Amino acid sequence: MYFRKLTIIIMVFGLIPVLMKGQTEHHVVPEDEEDVYFLLMGQADDAIKSENYEDAAKRLIEAMSVRPGAPTNVLLLSNLGMVYNMLGEDSLALASFNRAHEMAPSMVTVLENRGRLYLKLSRDMDAYNDFGKVIELDSMNHSARYYHGMMALYGGDASTASRDFNFLQKYYPSLYETQVAMANYHSLLRNDREAIPYYKKLIEDDPSPEYYSSLAGCYLALGNLSDASETLAKGLDLYPEDAELYYYRAWLNRDRYLFNDAREDAKRSIQYGADPNKVNALLGN
Repeated sequence: MYFRKLTIIIMVFGLIPVLMKGQTEHHVVPEDEEDVYFLLMGQADDAIKSENYEDAAKRLIEAMSVRPGAPTNVLLLSNLGMVYNMLGEDSLALASFNRAHEMAPSMVTVLENRGRLYLKLSRDMDAYNDFGKVIELDSMNHSARYYHGMMALYGGDASTASRDFNFLQKYYPSLYETQVAMANYHSLLRNDREAIPYYKKLIEDDPSPEYYSSLAGCYLALGNLSDASETLAKGLDLYPEDAELYYYRAWLNRDRYLFNDAREDAKRSIQYGADPNKVNALLGN
């Protein structure tokens, strides 16, 4: 639901000491080979920054072929997986992440990237397990906490979701994902009053139509028709063709006993893509 533009930065030098830990075999790299290896990585990085993902994939593959035994290739494989993901080559992306994971089973970046891909592929349990492993390895990883908690919440495990979200609330209270997590948690558990401040904050940061409709839904559930009306008016002013906003205004007008207006809003909601069964159930049809 909440995805942002991908930026991949190849951070080789900071990673080398970690990757080399435990290596007992000393590998002397010819200077010209090393130059080519890092040159190709730089070219891959430039291609990624310019969103030329096909060239980026080629340069990453070429770099790994120059030094096939280099321990730093695990990061290149992870980046290759992300590049394939951007190209829509999901099977190649997964194969790259799996190879990287075999090379470095405890590398958080690989597990997190693979978990996101699993989500895209609707392999929810695999994604949940990868995010769980990330949390075991790096308890402060807020992205893994967010995804792990959201999956637990919508999977019916409110207890696990509560632990993950309370952690986010404690250590990352101002984070956008924390506001989303807490709003969804309270809303799904019908703690509408507790959800309201989170939806208000989300609207301040990101005035998306789903936040207006969710906030209005909380007000309606509490019988606060005045604030629901104000929220829907602001939302519809920004998004005059949003199906959910019309659905909630139909709810509002129903509760105000303005049945003709409610039916008109219900028609608009269906016209803009709402589920007719859901809308008709609201009006008892």
